[in-house]
Amino acid sequence: MDSGVALGLSLVSVLSLLACSIQVLVAILLTHRYGGRSSATDRWILLWLFYDVIVHLTLEGPFVYMSLVGTVETSEGPLAELWKEYGKADSRWLVSDPTIVSVEILTVVLDSLLGALLIHAVLEDKYYRHFLQVALSVCELYGCWMTFCPDWLLGSPSLNTSSRLYLWLYLVFFNGVWVLVPVLLLVQSWFSLKSLHMLRTGINKKKKM
Repeated sequence: MDSGVALGLSLVSVLSLLACSIQVLVAILLTHRYGGRSSATDRWILLWLFYDVIVHLTLEGPFVYMSLVGTVETSEGPLAELWKEYGKADSRWLVSDPTIVSVEILTVVLDSLLGALLIHAVLEDKYYRHFLQVALSVCELYGCWMTFCPDWLLGSPSLNTSSRLYLWLYLVFFNGVWVLVPVLLLVQSWFSLKSLHMLRTGINKKKKM
């Protein structure tokens, strides 16, 4: 295998990574603008939530549109080129695979809405914050599972792991983030809900004394 193919970055891949970096920067600026009074933990959570919603709306939203009116493979424009680049690692994204498109419709509509509501709940310290946080995290994990499990069961015919770029950056890193962070959010919700339960239990015990 040519090491240039395995390790090199094309112009499209560099521009795609730059676009992702800009999305992170926007999320950082939004967190700084709106989350200044939040705790350090909540600022990290807000950073993720802003980034999550931005990605769903600005990247996955156009993907859904391109897939419903045609395919990424036949589409033109900067975002089409970005998805064509990712399609080198997972070819299903090029051809409007029904499972992928179905998951992405749910992601763009439901996850974006949950993410926006959760941002509000975190900023305003709403009582339903952890309900939304658990719901969003489960939806994100379900989306990742349904994205890859059907192909794994078939022997991964659509996944191209011949390049380190495709395997470790496109497939493992960019998808792994949407597994790791929701798991961490679930853990955070678990301990927060546990603390609230212990507080309520302590108050009830004092009332009975």
